[in-house]
Amino acid sequence: MPTVMMSCGEASGDLYAGALALELQRLAPGVRIFGIGGEKMHAAGAELVGDYRGLAVTGLVEALRVVPRSFRLLRQLRERMERDRPDVLVVIDFPDFNFRLAAAARALGIPVVYYVSPQIWAWRAGRIKTVKQVASKVLVIFPFEKKFYEDAGVPVEFVGHPLPDLIQVSEPRERLLAGVGLDPSAPTIALLPGSRPNEVRSILPTLAAAAALIRERVTSAQFVIARAPKLSDQMFQPFSHFTGPSAIVAGRADDVLNASDVVITASGTATVQAALHGKPMVIVYRLAPLTYKMGRPFVKVDTFGMVNLLAGRRIVPELIQDDFTPARVADETIGLLTDPARAAEMRRALAEVRGALGEPGASRRAAEAVLSVAVAHAPA
Repeated sequence: MPTVMMSCGEASGDLYAGALALELQRLAPGVRIFGIGGEKMHAAGAELVGDYRGLAVTGLVEALRVVPRSFRLLRQLRERMERDRPDVLVVIDFPDFNFRLAAAARALGIPVVYYVSPQIWAWRAGRIKTVKQVASKVLVIFPFEKKFYEDAGVPVEFVGHPLPDLIQVSEPRERLLAGVGLDPSAPTIALLPGSRPNEVRSILPTLAAAAALIRERVTSAQFVIARAPKLSDQMFQPFSHFTGPSAIVAGRADDVLNASDVVITASGTATVQAALHGKPMVIVYRLAPLTYKMGRPFVKVDTFGMVNLLAGRRIVPELIQDDFTPARVADETIGLLTDPARAAEMRRALAEVRGALGEPGASRRAAEAVLSVAVAHAPA
């Protein structure tokens, strides 16, 4: 049976790694899986050599703080790789860490599959050279990515997005809202401030201030905050001063989205998740000022939100950096709450985005591709 090493560095990557691990086991019973991940990957039967907590940050400046731990974990993983010699290494997004791990694997003659490739088509396009050097195959989840890698001469396969198969609503709106002390009939706004600690610290205080402004103008509005795994209570203190009706729900983003009328979400995977639920949304984001100033010249796209990139136009408002203010967030959100025609048009556009994510079964197709690479490179 093959041995598969996997590496992911954040909550969304752990979600995809867990789904991939389950499909690998269905296709190759007895497959051995180990690496760095989180709860989803571990629950799927993989041995965790390391936990991604503390590694997941955004921005050039922020990344400096986790360099010592990153290098310690890289050294540990290299040693394990040398000892156990997996048949294939699967790296999931998280490029600054995974590029180094992939290079170490290739030096040992271990093939590398890059699943959920880094968004090098959006910024720092020069990294395509690194991908070409380290990856035996790239598995992309968005249709427009395939041509980018083909044009660069990188073996690539479009497997589709894993999220449509992973959406799970465990509780209907009425029961969820009543269970957390909210009114199922009231206008409900979901807040998704991100999954990385530095994201939440940067984004949530502004969302709390925006919530207060929204309540002044829509007095029946209430708020449900989705709390990602591994985040401390302290990060959600900004909402302790909010006097309106609100609740924090941990580890159940799909239930929170399903229960909402409008979503305010950090840019990232959550925008795709909200689109799959068909929810009108406002995308927000803020980096450290120096990080934004240093990185902006390398960005090659006009929009940041994944749903807008997939649509090929700005169907969802984006409030990034200086535009991300309580007043702007409140204005955009109230517009979606009070203008049914505008909300309906956004839902129609989001339905187009859902259609571009590929057919169901992305995780299985990814597992098939991983196993084919492992077999092709196995010693005779």
